[in-house]
Amino acid sequence: MSQEFLENDNNQEEFDLQDIEKNKTMAGLAYIIFFLPLIACPDSKFGKFHANQALLLLLVGIIGNIILGFIPIIGWILLPVFAIAILILGIMGIVNGLGGKAKKLPKNL
Repeated sequence: MSQEFLENDNNQEEFDLQDIEKNKTMAGLAYIIFFLPLIACPDSKFGKFHANQALLLLLVGIIGNIILGFIPIIGWILLPVFAIAILILGIMGIVNGLGGKAKKLPKNL
């Protein structure tokens, strides 16, 4: 059986199609519990990619909430907008993970 590879949008990493098909579910679930692919499929590059993306999204969400929480009035007004943006990015990550795509989060987070 020949090895086929799927490249992500940034052409930086290659993922084996068998790895993608086998671990799509874990990649999608990473955005709910980021360390799940690291436990369930520790050898999967695709699972690790999505676990890293989910951890980054979690950290940005926590740090953003802390910073906006300390800024009076304007920060408090922006908190729900920020939370919705993080939710949308999480949903996009779930869809990409379950769909077998390896798209990085936007760099302007």
